Amino acid sequence: MRQFACFLAAALVAAAPAHAQDLAAQAAGVRDKALADSTAWTIVESLTSEVGARPVGAPAMERARDWGVATLIALGFENVHVEPFTTKAWIRGEEAAEVVGPWPQKLQILGLGNSAPTPTGGLTAEIALFRTYQALLDQPPGALKGKIAVVTQAMPRTKDASSYGASVAWRTTGPLEAARRGAVGYLVRSISTADSRLPHTGLSDPAGIPAAALSPPDAEQLERLAARGRPVTVRLVMSSRVIAAAPAWNVVGEIRGSERPDEVIVVGGHLDSWDPGTGAIDDGAGVAITTAAARIAGLPQRPKRTLRVVMWGSEEQGGSGAAYGRAHQDEVARIVVAGEADLGAGRVWRAALPAGGLDHPAMRAFAATVAPIGVPMMREPPRYGGSDIQALIAAGAPCFLFGQDASRYFDLHHSADDTLDKIDPADLSQVVAVWASFLYLAANSDVDFRAAKPTR
Repeated sequence: MRQFACFLAAALVAAAPAHAQDLAAQAAGVRDKALADSTAWTIVESLTSEVGARPVGAPAMERARDWGVATLIALGFENVHVEPFTTKAWIRGEEAAEVVGPWPQKLQILGLGNSAPTPTGGLTAEIALFRTYQALLDQPPGALKGKIAVVTQAMPRTKDASSYGASVAWRTTGPLEAARRGAVGYLVRSISTADSRLPHTGLSDPAGIPAAALSPPDAEQLERLAARGRPVTVRLVMSSRVIAAAPAWNVVGEIRGSERPDEVIVVGGHLDSWDPGTGAIDDGAGVAITTAAARIAGLPQRPKRTLRVVMWGSEEQGGSGAAYGRAHQDEVARIVVAGEADLGAGRVWRAALPAGGLDHPAMRAFAATVAPIGVPMMREPPRYGGSDIQALIAAGAPCFLFGQDASRYFDLHHSADDTLDKIDPADLSQVVAVWASFLYLAANSDVDFRAAKPTR
């Protein structure tokens, strides 16, 4: 018996590195398969061509729901179903803006989500222009009474999207801050790194005043006009309506695990979009990346753990992540890890994993697999996983984050330029390869991302 025990122990020690080598080899095969696979491109091409823009509250979201169900079934997913919920929806109407004095000319705008409409016939008022958002915040209550506040601060370009987090308050809370100081309207330079005359929309806090994004060139034009020392008057015409409880849907499909089906890896992107473009990079790409990666990682072989893809139905105007979190609160303890793709189709250039699983053999195999395609592993865990998985994270689910190159993302998102031609198929395939490699290894190992300390 002692001899047998010694033999068994020696065999297990020898098997451990062999198993790790097998995992690495298998993951490399999944990576290479993904690099040559066109499923993600086919998915995003289909979504943007057959559905187009998908704002919540519009008939297109019903088509998107049906498209999502049909797509998951056609790709071989199981337990395909729809999880309905309701959410507030802001619907855009007619919009126009112009300088009426002293030098009349048209302005390019897009109303911000939650903007109030102008009075019948429009709103005409003098502008109060601020070159920084802080300059607006420095104004005392009542200082902007009867004026249209204009903030023209430019968002800087960064690779890691950090500038968006630093700038987005100019759009989200700017209207409310302007209203608190007496403003009757609010215009903000688009939260964008583009130099085109296409403005970028996005959600703002309800403020009770008309609020819109200016194209970057129009924001700079207002700066030049204001610098001439004469009062500048602008006329806004904006109509919109709000649906208090619009129908919305999270679309779900799974590849059930063969050994531990109750252990679930949750991934996805958001199915909805803003209305100016066709929602290709925001977030048709995310839907395509996660759906294609799960299929490549899980079929035709079946993973040990369950892979679940969620197409969240209302990220832009909010509600889908909270609805999913409520519906699955009793399942959080069984969620192995969650991840969301919502940064377009730029190449992955870094990966961040929960600290507990970072040094597990499967994750070391993952690091080795993605290093040749330009992805280093960060030692720090992710600080943020995505808005639609935030409720899961808050409830205790671990998350991972694959940082994509956002250098051009904010040239495009929330604008009429968010269209399929902006996606590079080779870049898209690299992203899918990273996701597929990770999903394969996480689903076919015993890695515990909740471990208190990195496993050795």
